[in-house]
Amino acid sequence: MIFRLIVVILSVFASQTAALELQGALTQGSLIRAKVAPGSQVWLNDKAVRVDADGNLVIGFGRDAPLSHKLKVTGPNGGTDTHDIEISQRSYRTQSIEGIAKNIMEPDPEAIARARKDSAQVRQARATDSDALYWQQQFIWPLTGPITGVYGSQRIYNGVPKRPHFGVDVAAPTGTRVVSPADGVITLAVPDMFYSGGTLIIDHGYGVSSTFLHLSKLLVTPGTRVSQGQEVAEVGATGRVTGAHLDWRINWYGERLDPQLLVPKMAEKQKK
Repeated sequence: MIFRLIVVILSVFASQTAALELQGALTQGSLIRAKVAPGSQVWLNDKAVRVDADGNLVIGFGRDAPLSHKLKVTGPNGGTDTHDIEISQRSYRTQSIEGIAKNIMEPDPEAIARARKDSAQVRQARATDSDALYWQQQFIWPLTGPITGVYGSQRIYNGVPKRPHFGVDVAAPTGTRVVSPADGVITLAVPDMFYSGGTLIIDHGYGVSSTFLHLSKLLVTPGTRVSQGQEVAEVGATGRVTGAHLDWRINWYGERLDPQLLVPKMAEKQKK
């Protein structure tokens, strides 16, 4: 399903309190940039949301997010308005595969323990809540190539549904350079995780992060400040994969979002 970028302006009749502008695809899996009056406070479904000095903020809706949400805005004059946010439901691809080997379906205890340790590191990195405003940039593709996997799709192995795919897969030969889709700071760089192989996470600020999986080589280390378009890694076939590709993921804290909703079509990737 293809979603066009939309801008919604919710007008306020009673006061200047909570004029609200939303920019993005109002659908499951989308990152939404928003703007309120400077000095406002914002809550999404009663959870506080960070707002910068100019009134800019960012929120995200996961793969199976409810379709109705409430955004409460208290303006600098103390008045409060609550806006109803409606997002569209998406349908996702499913694929059934039989005959998968038992050692793939049921990893041994040592592998499971390693995978759990890896997941804890990833969760910690994605929980980063920095003041950086790099998420306000227009994101670019980290590399070009055939798209071989899409966000939200799910495989059923031997009749058992597995976790949905939360990124976009771009096929490319091992060693192909991967660039940062926006400015950021490296929060995780691990050369060999059990499932994801070479894994890199870039913090773009306010809970927004990019994750790159299955890398053959990491070109940066944790704490490094990177610029949009800077080479940060090389494509690989590490971890649990069948071929070389990049798996690119976007998060807003714990919400897993669709990277394709953030970037132009592949042929237009470098237009900023």
